[in-house]
Amino acid sequence: MDAQGRGRADDVDPADQWVLNPRTGEYELRLSPSAPQSSVPGPRRGAPRSGDASRDAGGNTAGTARRRTAAPGREVPPQRRRRPAPEEPVPGRRGRRPEKKSKGKRALLWVGGSTAFVVLVAGVGGYVYLKHLEGNVSTTDVGSAGSSSFKKDEAFNVLIIGTDKRTGEGNEGYGDKGSVGHADTNILLHVSEDRSNATALSIPRDLIVDVPDCETVQEDKTKKVIPGSTGVRFNTSLGESGRDAGCTMRTVKEATGIQPDHFMMADFNAVKTLTTAVGGVDVCVEKAVDDPKSHLKLPAGESKVEGEQALAFVRTRHAFGNEGDLDRIKVQQQFLGSLMRKMSSSDTLTSPTKLVKLAEAATNALTVDKAIGNVGTLKDLALELKKVPPKNITFTTVPVIDNPAEKVKATVVVNETTGPQVFDMIRNDISFTEVKQKEKKEAAAVAARLKGEQSEPSEVRVRVMNGGAPAGSAQQELSYLQTDAGVTKSENAGNAPAEVAKTTLEYAPDQADQARALAEILGLSGAAMKPGESVTNSQGLPTMTLTLGKDFKGAGVKLDAKSIETPDLDKSTADQKQCAS
Repeated sequence: MDAQGRGRADDVDPADQWVLNPRTGEYELRLSPSAPQSSVPGPRRGAPRSGDASRDAGGNTAGTARRRTAAPGREVPPQRRRRPAPEEPVPGRRGRRPEKKSKGKRALLWVGGSTAFVVLVAGVGGYVYLKHLEGNVSTTDVGSAGSSSFKKDEAFNVLIIGTDKRTGEGNEGYGDKGSVGHADTNILLHVSEDRSNATALSIPRDLIVDVPDCETVQEDKTKKVIPGSTGVRFNTSLGESGRDAGCTMRTVKEATGIQPDHFMMADFNAVKTLTTAVGGVDVCVEKAVDDPKSHLKLPAGESKVEGEQALAFVRTRHAFGNEGDLDRIKVQQQFLGSLMRKMSSSDTLTSPTKLVKLAEAATNALTVDKAIGNVGTLKDLALELKKVPPKNITFTTVPVIDNPAEKVKATVVVNETTGPQVFDMIRNDISFTEVKQKEKKEAAAVAARLKGEQSEPSEVRVRVMNGGAPAGSAQQELSYLQTDAGVTKSENAGNAPAEVAKTTLEYAPDQADQARALAEILGLSGAAMKPGESVTNSQGLPTMTLTLGKDFKGAGVKLDAKSIETPDLDKSTADQKQCAS
């Protein structure tokens, strides 16, 4: 199944080399003697011996069947095994589905040519095979443009890039001829800290941005700074003048204020290989499509596309809407939702053959940053994404308007009315869908801090300090407290002595009723309330101290809020079935 010709025999299906280990409940690779052996040490337990390459209908090898032949009328005793743990027959030979699912059924990808998507695929159990997959993945050193490692216990942002570079046969009709590989399709995937939600924010390739200077690592390991550009299309942040994915990551930070932690990139071939590996993706169109430019032909209603037809579906600009890139983005988002539903279906997850094909296709398609450039980390990232319910994965696009500087409208700029709020929500880890706040178990004494009588807001005395929130946050929160919340006895105390991760409220025991009132206004947890000492305010009266931490979500936004009223956006979720029009 190795489409890249990496030295495997063409007639060997990797799915037929996986065996369920009953002690671990996971599949492990069993290479046949004729298969090339990896130089990386791996598990040797249960490896088939010479002569065991073919099996009869009962799951026995031909050689074994000959050795177990008995005289007429005598019962054949069971074969003796060298290992105490029995092995199941190789999956795929007898058409059986495994009775127990593997714990790590999905390793990653979400990127494909110009549609740029994340797809969850298999890739656990079998050290040799995992190292083989790791050898498929290409990496780029983006230096300080991203994070140095992947952390499971934090929110994270992955920039998905689909390039317009033509590679491989059959791609002559797509992209710009001779393109160095621009950022043709871009999705900034934000996954929340508690994994209750995620946002996939599409960034139009024709968005006018400033591309900052960026340091790149050359093939000879030397570093070169590529000069930036002002007022250019977003897609030039990759490929132009030798810019790498790190330059695109820096451009996202410059344009949105959101820091991408990692990136994943692929070209056109990813769409074809991945959709073929999964057995096709269901799509729907309101009207019949016959686009001579992309060669896409579909009847009205539902269809299944894969390979070349799937690439045509996500690439066409002339079959939907106003034939522009923004309408194509909507179609790609619908395609992504359908692909994610297909990937999470039992038909895919219980098929070792499909899972192995997907693992091969995904890793061969990927270029990622070095911090996630091994299969183990990609698997960890995928398993974190797996925790997010599809109904809470929101697809939306950067709010834009036509570029006012152009007479012939060809590019767009950020809509300054709604764009900043969208960016703020992602930076502050706020969902675009309604999600239920997870209950956190706190010690009885901590939880009790919230119970009891509360003062009137007008009687609450508090000073506000900035301990890690964005600049100006203390004054903004103070204005909210005084104007909207009725906490008139509040004042700005400037910056805290040191930065803190979490917002806290310190108060004296006799201020507990004031603290409870303020906690309800701000959405503070019992853990955020710190019994201690009061300080003296500007009027010489005892007052509490509210220190805004890095978790501060914005003036008037409760600290326990997981979703707030969102701007008027065109958005959808991964669980919705839609028809392109």
